[in-house]
Amino acid sequence: MTSDPRIPRAMAQPPAATPLSKADLRKQLLSARRAVDAATRTAWDAAIGGHVLAWSEAAAVSALGVYWPLRDEPDLQAAYAELARRGVRLLLPVVVEKHAPLAFADWQIGEPMVKDGMGVAVPAELRLAARPPALLVPCLGYNRHGYRLGYGGGFYDRTLEAQPRPRTVGIAYACQQAAFGDDPHDVALDCIVTEQGASTPDPRA
Repeated sequence: MTSDPRIPRAMAQPPAATPLSKADLRKQLLSARRAVDAATRTAWDAAIGGHVLAWSEAAAVSALGVYWPLRDEPDLQAAYAELARRGVRLLLPVVVEKHAPLAFADWQIGEPMVKDGMGVAVPAELRLAARPPALLVPCLGYNRHGYRLGYGGGFYDRTLEAQPRPRTVGIAYACQQAAFGDDPHDVALDCIVTEQGASTPDPRA
């Protein structure tokens, strides 16, 4: 049987998928992360924490910028406690101005916390310090080149523009890997840690 000659061959092929806008991709990734059940999330968080501890020991990290989990981000509190026990100085990011780079404050586990103007937990007694030499960077999404998709505020982008640039470890669940383009201002992460392990992406790949 021959195909209907009235249907052009090009039209007979399924249409190519239209890439999602970053706004729509953010919504999709937020929904996917929110849908992870509690038991799976707990197991994944423990695995990510173990990989972070192994990385920090291999990298001989003495001070590390960490993050307070928001919107179902991996919760690494147990790993933070072990880092502190090992003598690693911990710092939390602080928004000092809306369109400025992040500042960092020394953080002692268990000290009183308050929420800043962006709704992020910070130490009640701010002790601002120099930017640490290494950062854990939460990712809403990441691509195979090692670029991060955040919430759109640009805080980490502005923070990483300054030199000397700290070592950056993106933190995400493996299911958050997505296909999206890289903007000119984007800075590739040095390493990405998921529950499956640590990897070093190649921005040129």
